[in-house]
Amino acid sequence: MIEGQLIVVEGIDGSGTTTQCSFIAERLRDKGLPAHTTREPSDGPIGVLIRQVLTGRVITPGRHGARSPSWATMAALFAADRLDHLEAEINPNLADGVTVICDRYDHSSVAYQTVSSGGSSDVSKWVRDLNRRARRPDLTLVLDVDPEVAAKRRRNRSGAPELYEVGEMQVALAEFYAKIDELFPDDTIVHVDANRDVGEVTEAIWAEVTKLRGESA
Repeated sequence: MIEGQLIVVEGIDGSGTTTQCSFIAERLRDKGLPAHTTREPSDGPIGVLIRQVLTGRVITPGRHGARSPSWATMAALFAADRLDHLEAEINPNLADGVTVICDRYDHSSVAYQTVSSGGSSDVSKWVRDLNRRARRPDLTLVLDVDPEVAAKRRRNRSGAPELYEVGEMQVALAEFYAKIDELFPDDTIVHVDANRDVGEVTEAIWAEVTKLRGESA
């Protein structure tokens, strides 16, 4: 059996990663091809813990009051979740010939933890080293969006803001994602203008997916 392909969709909060992952899977299934969508943090035990931290539900009071985990702790948690995610969900599906579309991957860890730590290149390298055993995607789609556009989209969705959904951080993250290719020179990374209408973004993404598969759009 031919192994499936791993497609990753990346971008700042509000860029549309979740929506576009669903559209990719829907298009593949319409063609009679098996597809599986997943996300990071994953739905596994470590991923569930991370989501609780992101929404502020697991913050242990210390001597100086409630504090969020440090960037280093979050990087370690994300790396552990990623390896578990690969072993328990992604790799088995790929082995069965299923195309896996993942909403975020280690590019997010490098971006978010580097920015939240202050932007040090040493941190970026350390986070990449933590994830060195993570399988590389066959295609990574980075949804580039203006931070103001993304902020407007976040305001229109339900739920309380998460740990990293702070305006200043999102601006820095957008700048980081714009040049993330430099940190992953061996990955196939394609940037997509996500400021456009959802349908236009979907068509641009689908063109890249069909190119990956060696087909015409």
